Parts: sequence; structure tokens; C-alpha cells
Amino acid sequence: MSEKPAFIPRPLVRTNQWVIVLSVVASLVTQTYWFLLLPLLSGLSGLFFRYNPVMKVAKKFLRKPFSAYTPEDPADQRFNQTIAVSLLFISFFSFLIGWHLVAIITALLVGTAAFVAILGFCVGCFIHYQWTQYRYRQSVAKK
Repeated sequence: MSEKPAFIPRPLVRTNQWVIVLSVVASLVTQTYWFLLLPLLSGLSGLFFRYNPVMKVAKKFLRKPFSAYTPEDPADQRFNQTIAVSLLFISFFSFLIGWHLVAIITALLVGTAAFVAILGFCVGCFIHYQWTQYRYRQSVAKK
């Protein structure tokens, strides 16, 4: 595994979010659910091997040094990616076994969350922050 980055440039995160949104839209509009595999497999690769092919390709288009971009926290992004991959897996698997309502709902959840993040509010970051605060309060209460 490669070394943990200090931060991820926002354009790489945005590209990943757009890939999720566009894959979900393409899957639901065309009813070709294989489109979900692009963000699903890319996200799994990022989580397990710290190599996200979507971000790797997008990185080639960055014109400035990393430090010139707005930084995104890798821990938040890893948490968000875990949620996204989980929902994409549930959606794709549900389509395969014919649970179309579950598949559509989970696809819409991940697609909406990614789109809202593009607009500026990170649902996953909010959940991660609340979880961290909860764990902190629990540790303080035990002392």
C-alpha cells in the first residue's frame, strides 16, 4: 500500500462525485445497471488498495501543484467512500436479484448524497463528524 496522503485536492474528489452521480443517473434512466460498477469497483479499489482509478485519471488533468487546490481530508473521504461503496453494492446486488425498489432507493441515496456534496454540503462528512463526537462523549463519560 502507498503512503497516506496529507490531503486530497478537491477537484479529484469532485470528479469522483460526478462519476457517482452520472453512473446512477445513467443506470436509472437506461435501466442498464452495469453502469454502477464503475464507481463501485473504483471505490472498492480506493478503499482496499488506496488506488482510485477515477481519481488517478483525473489527476492527469490537474494543472497546478496539489498545494494550490482546496484540501479535502482523507479520513472524511475514506468514510464517505465506504458509505458510497456500501450503497452502490446494495443497489447493484439488489438489481441483480430483482429487488428493484431497494436498488432504486439505494442508488438514489448515493447519487443524491454525491450531488449534494458537489453543491457544497457533505452528508458523509456531517455523519462522520457526529460519529466522532459521539465516540468522544462516550470516552469522556467512561472516565
